[in-house]
Amino acid sequence: MEHIDDVFEILPYALVFLNPNLYIFKANKKATILFGRTAGELEGSFFIDYLSESSRSACVAKFDAWQKNVALSTVKEMPEKELFIKLANGKEMKVFLSFIYKRIDGNLSYILGSLRPQIRGANSESGIEIVATVSHELRSPLTSIKGYSTLLLARWDRLRDDQKQMMLQQINHDADRVTRLITELLDITRLQLGRLVLHKRMVDIELLVVTTVEKLQFEHPELEVSLSFPDEFPTIYSDPDKLVQIITNLIENASKYASPKGIVISGEVLINEVQISVKDQGMGIPKQDLPKVFNKFFHHSDGKPSGSGLGLWISRGLVEAHGGKLTVVSELNIGSIFSFTLPVTYIGELDE
Repeated sequence: MEHIDDVFEILPYALVFLNPNLYIFKANKKATILFGRTAGELEGSFFIDYLSESSRSACVAKFDAWQKNVALSTVKEMPEKELFIKLANGKEMKVFLSFIYKRIDGNLSYILGSLRPQIRGANSESGIEIVATVSHELRSPLTSIKGYSTLLLARWDRLRDDQKQMMLQQINHDADRVTRLITELLDITRLQLGRLVLHKRMVDIELLVVTTVEKLQFEHPELEVSLSFPDEFPTIYSDPDKLVQIITNLIENASKYASPKGIVISGEVLINEVQISVKDQGMGIPKQDLPKVFNKFFHHSDGKPSGSGLGLWISRGLVEAHGGKLTVVSELNIGSIFSFTLPVTYIGELDE
């Protein structure tokens, strides 16, 4: 099965190939990471041995019945089941297991098992909280769009041109806000499920920052941002839409919690990566809050309005999906610097 090795490795879940007796004969890298064992340790071992004691005792009878059902050529798969597996460190982990059966001439040849770990924090309560939070954030721009559009339709002939322009600009601004919130909601789901897909191409980061700042300044005239990039700053193989989302979040965060004045965005070339930093001039972040600023639903202890509390959490996930890191340093009464790195990919590496 060498021809499927590449696909086997890039799929998002831990995958194992089992023989008809449930012995593992191949495991992808994600499976070795999940179990905390090498491929050599996994291959040749009995899959059932990796079930936790509670799951094993509860599932053995079901697996016995399952093996009888598998003998039927009409059975193509085992639907996803929730159970616990044993890890090399002795701990247990909740996973969702499913099987697909490969048959040759009606006889079971091998089984492909997929193990999907439960995403930390991706429970129904968290999901309800996310939907409630984003729904609350959507209410304000949608109310504005509805109000201004209704007013324009009802009083078009009685409104001055400057009034019409102001209302249309606000509708356009609020529509952009709704689009961003929906994008964030989709990104939350994809990040939690490990299914975020990046559409990468070579991107001129400095130009992208310039156009993002110009758009934000059009929407927020009070915003003052200066740029500091070295000459011949490298282009980066990345998803430009996600980078715009990251930079927008960081700029708006700086403007909201610090000041719209005196924001500096700088670029630095490091070893095999670049770093983009957004520096503000404000009160800074209290020391006790620094470890929590990237947490979902985090709100500053100073009690200022802070929106959904999802922007920095999403931004960190988007940066990490690119292979970089998002960090923050802050000093009270001086300000904060949010910095993220992106790996430099050279043209020759794109063909490998």
